Amino acid sequence: MQDLPTIAWHDGKVRILDQTLLPHELVMLEISDYQGIIQAIKSLAVRGAPAIGVAAAFAVVLSVWHESDSDRAGFIEKANKAITEIKAARPTAKNLFWAVERMRETLAKNLNRPLHQVRQELLRTAQWLLQDDLQRCQAIGKFGAGLLPDRCNILTHCNAGALATAGHGTALGVIRSAVAQGKRIHVFIDETRPLLQGSRLTAFELQEENIPATLICDNMAAALMRRGMVQLVIVGADRIAANGDTANKIGTYGLAVLAKHHNIPFYVAAPWTTIDMELNSGQLIPIEERDADEVRRVQGRPIAPEDIPVWNPAFDVTPNNLIDLFITDRGVVRPPFAGALAQMMKS
Repeated sequence: MQDLPTIAWHDGKVRILDQTLLPHELVMLEISDYQGIIQAIKSLAVRGAPAIGVAAAFAVVLSVWHESDSDRAGFIEKANKAITEIKAARPTAKNLFWAVERMRETLAKNLNRPLHQVRQELLRTAQWLLQDDLQRCQAIGKFGAGLLPDRCNILTHCNAGALATAGHGTALGVIRSAVAQGKRIHVFIDETRPLLQGSRLTAFELQEENIPATLICDNMAAALMRRGMVQLVIVGADRIAANGDTANKIGTYGLAVLAKHHNIPFYVAAPWTTIDMELNSGQLIPIEERDADEVRRVQGRPIAPEDIPVWNPAFDVTPNNLIDLFITDRGVVRPPFAGALAQMMKS
């Protein structure tokens, strides 16, 4: 899995592993325009907060890759138009906005240079963001692995692995690093309705690396915990408010409630780029709502009446009092989170 990049730049195009087809087909999309990247983000061909941040950066590059070097006004207009459209692709993931802002800064800093140099600087920034995310995930793994006991059963939700990042992963990165240290870990995987990122993606990653795992339906987690079969829950995050409230894949909040009831530690693994210090609480995090057919159908096959009304939020918000700690690329953050997160962001 580690040898299969989620996102890569190749000869003026962005190569993206189409995650909608996993685990049955391994298809690399080759995208040559920024609208194609936006569509890949919206369709979840590329998904996971860190990964879509990197994809968004490369989308900015593609927006001007074939623009004329003699039309500075047109070049700038095209880049700014693309940035606006990319930011609207998915509203919840903080990493997308953070990465696009880095690209905007690069554009502004180099505007007086020849346009072919501006283009190369944008590409250099996007490539740096990709490598930077990989390094952040490896650091999360390093800090988190020491928290995991040997012979530990861990429950995870959705996919917070290499597929959701530039590589290694956040929640799964912690597990990978612990396994690399020789710890005996068994992972229980929530299937993660409605789009089955757990059963399709997390199960695929763990099997590829021979990490012992068992797949469960989402509604089996409580029974699993009551039987004492889980010692720890680790999830990723799409946006973390300044007080520690955390938006992640729908169903995460329910798992946190269950973990608290059963006295099971609940950890969140995410890079500091996921933290939004401008939002005081999770109530301010925008929650994306997706198409009703994602619930009415599974893998394109109808499972419900076609006209039944559907509510389909992609994320929920877990209150900070249900979270025991955050594992970040800058270290482990413990309660009280408001002060601890602010202090970490200054480091």
